[in-house]
Amino acid sequence: MSLLDALKDRILLSDGAMGTQLQQAGLEPGACGEAWNLDAPEKVLAIQQRYVDAGSDCIITNTFGGSRIMLERHDEASRVAAINRAAAEIAREAFGNKSAFVLGDIGPFGGLLEPYGEIAESRVEVAFAEQADALVSGGVDAIIIETQTALEELGIGIRAAKAAGAPCVIGSMAFDKMLESDDVRTMMGTSPEQAAEFMVEQGADIVALNCGTGVDMKLAAATVKLYRDTCGLPIMAQPNAGLPVLENMKVVYKETPDEMAEGVTGLVDAGARILGGCCGSTPDHIRKFREVLEHAHRARP
Repeated sequence: MSLLDALKDRILLSDGAMGTQLQQAGLEPGACGEAWNLDAPEKVLAIQQRYVDAGSDCIITNTFGGSRIMLERHDEASRVAAINRAAAEIAREAFGNKSAFVLGDIGPFGGLLEPYGEIAESRVEVAFAEQADALVSGGVDAIIIETQTALEELGIGIRAAKAAGAPCVIGSMAFDKMLESDDVRTMMGTSPEQAAEFMVEQGADIVALNCGTGVDMKLAAATVKLYRDTCGLPIMAQPNAGLPVLENMKVVYKETPDEMAEGVTGLVDAGARILGGCCGSTPDHIRKFREVLEHAHRARP
């Protein structure tokens, strides 16, 4: 069954944060977590298996910074294809014999396109195409272009995923709460309605939101509703575990699994069909999400 077919029958649960989990497993700050797909695959597998054990139906590959542009900063560009293929295979292995879905992750290239920045659009097109090809060859069920703030970069990712033959393409924006209202915009000023319309035009199969500053579960639900009111595509939502704070020179997210899970019903009621967590969320958060979803399922007539 395809991801899109599965969404017609039930709400799916994705995973939570990878970066913070890698650091807890021993990754040094600033090091290349994607390289662990080749150098320490057992550690990546252990993290993803914990998410599967917590109830995840979807696992996002450990390739957020897996484009050539990002990997060049760690002298890992020669291993782009191998890193991305291995990530897809590890995520699949985490599910064992369970019927579930691997989402290949393409994150931001980490800069600004010309004329706002110094990175040429053609360079990003090549980098995203290379990553998408490797993820598809690794057997992913979908590609998610995530944590996007600029429509131009998102469009490059969607086109690359489609050209690579991805079975399903997910576009995911990172919105920030405005200072004087509950409106949200991306760093580049894009509204949820503009993002949804753009993703439909570009041929995305699922519209999504993740990360963002000040976007808690309640505000994420409001954003999901804006998506739903703007387009008819399935919606995915992965908020952070609250706002980050600095403790002992480390960034931590303090929203507990119980606190975060209180917003699950609101996300579902707003129209989300795939739920998960972003920065700071853990297998414990996902386990609580699963408990809420299972309780709601049993309570339905």
